[in-house]
Amino acid sequence: MSILVAEKISKKYSEKILFDEISIGINEGEKIGLIGINGTGKSTFLKVIAGLEPLDAGKIICGNDMKIGYLAQIPNFEPGITVLEQVFKGDTPEMQLIRRYEEVLQMIEANPGEAKYETEMISLIHRMDQMDAWSIEAEAKKILTKLGITEFTADVGKLSGGQRKRVAMASALISPVDLLILDEPTNHIDNETVDWLEKYIGNRKGALLMVTHDRYLLDRVATRIIELDDGKLYSYQANYTKYLEMKLERENLEEASERKRQGLIRSELEWIRRGARARTTKQKARLDRFEELTSEKKRQVDDSIEIQGAYSRLGRKIIEMENISKSFPCGEIIKDFSYVLLRNDRIGIIGPNGAGKSTLMKIASGRLEPDAGSVAIGETVKIGYFAQENDEMNNDLRVIEYIKEQAEVVNTRNGTITASQMLERFLFPPSMQWSMISKLSGGEKRRLYLLRILMGAPNVLMLDEPTNDLDIQTLTILEGYLDEFPGAVVVVSHDRYFLDRVVDSIFSFEGSGLIKEYAGNYSDYSKFMQGKEALLEQAVSENKAAVAGKKEERKQTRTLKFTYKEQREFESIDDVIAKLEEKIEQTEQKMAEAFSDYTYLQQLSDEKEELEEKLELATDRWVYLNELQEEIIQNKKGQ
Repeated sequence: MSILVAEKISKKYSEKILFDEISIGINEGEKIGLIGINGTGKSTFLKVIAGLEPLDAGKIICGNDMKIGYLAQIPNFEPGITVLEQVFKGDTPEMQLIRRYEEVLQMIEANPGEAKYETEMISLIHRMDQMDAWSIEAEAKKILTKLGITEFTADVGKLSGGQRKRVAMASALISPVDLLILDEPTNHIDNETVDWLEKYIGNRKGALLMVTHDRYLLDRVATRIIELDDGKLYSYQANYTKYLEMKLERENLEEASERKRQGLIRSELEWIRRGARARTTKQKARLDRFEELTSEKKRQVDDSIEIQGAYSRLGRKIIEMENISKSFPCGEIIKDFSYVLLRNDRIGIIGPNGAGKSTLMKIASGRLEPDAGSVAIGETVKIGYFAQENDEMNNDLRVIEYIKEQAEVVNTRNGTITASQMLERFLFPPSMQWSMISKLSGGEKRRLYLLRILMGAPNVLMLDEPTNDLDIQTLTILEGYLDEFPGAVVVVSHDRYFLDRVVDSIFSFEGSGLIKEYAGNYSDYSKFMQGKEALLEQAVSENKAAVAGKKEERKQTRTLKFTYKEQREFESIDDVIAKLEEKIEQTEQKMAEAFSDYTYLQQLSDEKEELEEKLELATDRWVYLNELQEEIIQNKKGQ
């Protein structure tokens, strides 16, 4: 069943048409991936569907009670509020209720004994019980923890950009909405969290519309791919792999159609050149058809980026790191690490957020000094360093000025190429080259930044999260470029597909400053780690089975009867269970009375959880002792 329909919607900025009279329907439970080159209007399309951007033409139809959740590519937060308050800023009834609960809780703490707040709190607790809002709060904390956010009372204004994105994602994921819209959800999260996110949104029941460069996520989660290209929207009922096949078929048909059109133009042109008179109706019709054929806009089948970069000679000595260590107030993140970088190395660096991946790259490139150890960089080494954030980009420059600052021409294997020609190959036509950088989209800025790096003729490439904000087409061409790049490549990335495609060894941050090297790409590393876990589980299982076997053997060889300890335990177990049930009931009563003291509530909640665990163990023991008693009785009867 369709939950949202967009009919002939259009949007443009200045003279640039982002989409022109496109239509789409979104069905209940459908999972849609939106792809397209940076600057085509993907983020704007998401905002239009979410109701955050006005349309120039067309309309969007959805039910009055339909709920839409939206995760922005770069979330904006108001400073002064906590992480939990930010998470519960949604407009659903459940979110509003939880938000009011948190507000009243703060009022009670600031004004103890104020009757009106305590009365409202009793009412709020009753309503939260009815709407099961408690489970949403618990789920929010669980998701935040999975995303690496554990300080729930931290000021969101003091968080890093990556942390803010993860807080915004938690808010979007817990919202009970019919349509969840995500703009680049995998940016700024580590590989393990991307795996978790993939499973989470894959199992989610509501409809999903997302922009992402993560091709594994599109392949495993998406049930439909829509492509925004040259103002038009193309829909494919497929995951990413099937989409590639279907797109190729479409483009082949378009090429055949274009060849047929060109043939008709040539035929009509020959007829006109023979001096045909345009007086009769039939002749007039042929002239009209010729004008129609020539006025049709030629379809650009593939605006592929062609990367050709210059390359500097690389000597024998590249980068040598010996026993390097680095610490920050949070602790030691690199401990006694050594490595000699080789000419043909293709290294992927992975690990949790904050583990020290970017720090290792900065030390290796000479941008940061280690606390101990040494780094020696060869004289011929020319590092192209693609930083995670391109903060140094001067937005007051024009596009071509920014590139010419690096180089006006480059010498490639195919000859000399000017800065303007390179820009065209990076999908910056002459009309855009004199635009101010400030007018570019985030993805276009990243593509421009990448071009500047390559214009510097590097012979060692260090790429820190290169997949963030780059479109899939640019990534595909970059991967092809790296295949041919004759120097060393070191990359920090959470993009599993990119790592599989580019690297042949993995450096994994494994805690306490330890960095371990694994041969192969990311999938090889992942299979190895899964194999280790499987072996560990098997060993634990075999150990349990062996212990159980020995217990059974002892049981069969001895006379079946209670030990002294078991006899005493059997006589008292009913009283133990009754007392634990009574304590749990008393704790629940205290929790109901202590609603104004959040700290005490948490303490009581922990106590209740501990008591419930003890009750479960006591109940299991009661079952065992009663079964043993029955066996003893049956054994005596048999004798």
